[in-house]
Amino acid sequence: MPELPEVEITKRGVDLHFTGQRLLACTVRQPRLRWPVPVQVQSCVKQILQGVERRSKYMLMDFGGQVLVVHLGMSGSMKIVSASTPWDKHDHIEWNFGEKVLRYNDPRRFGSVEYVEKAPGWENSFIRFAKLGPEPFSEAFTPESFFKATRGKKVSIKALLLSGLAVVGVGNIYACEALFRSAIRPGKAAGRLSRANTQALHAAVVAVLTEAIERGGSTLRNFQAIDGELGHFQLHCDVYGREGQPCKRCGGAVKRRVMNQRSTFYCAQCQE
Repeated sequence: MPELPEVEITKRGVDLHFTGQRLLACTVRQPRLRWPVPVQVQSCVKQILQGVERRSKYMLMDFGGQVLVVHLGMSGSMKIVSASTPWDKHDHIEWNFGEKVLRYNDPRRFGSVEYVEKAPGWENSFIRFAKLGPEPFSEAFTPESFFKATRGKKVSIKALLLSGLAVVGVGNIYACEALFRSAIRPGKAAGRLSRANTQALHAAVVAVLTEAIERGGSTLRNFQAIDGELGHFQLHCDVYGREGQPCKRCGGAVKRRVMNQRSTFYCAQCQE
């Protein structure tokens, strides 16, 4: 699944290529995504794309009075191609800006494109954003706020990271890496973390996500940036996908276990 770094990279690409341009046409070839694509998306036609933002793993295409909220789901991606390029099998939606078009491709169709009338504070009332925690690069995500978010929590710290309640955008790969860097065992109850633990993990979350963006994301499920370039963060993982290999910190063997139906990689010797 594309995580926050992959969505951020996609958002930057769309913003760079299309912001300030007028949408000439929107073609919905397959409306049956996770939720049916609303017919109101056509109201964005003839409008100028004002900008592109990101909230957690959602990309927000701002057309002034309307916003399209895009989620890439398990297998979705965006690509920029010439308007004359033939459609690929799993291309479902096209936004035509002239010589170049933006296409949404999603083999499993678990992604979504939703339409929102833009009004002051709309993000606070939008149902998908209601329970989201703070953005990892925002002023709202501080060591102290993160520490408070762990208090009284019996769930594992990895589960809390993946929930998006304490901070958004930390997917499975990046949770494993951040927990390794902060020397915290993934299964440890969140409420048992000390203030020092949460400070170290806070710093690790920000660092891991920053590095992932700089390295173009991860391609464990063939993620491609909007220009077709493959990310390579996975080539630099300390624990993810390294079961049985020596720990880069202490030399012990990296272990794998399944937690909440997700593969979890960690070092049993140096993560406590």
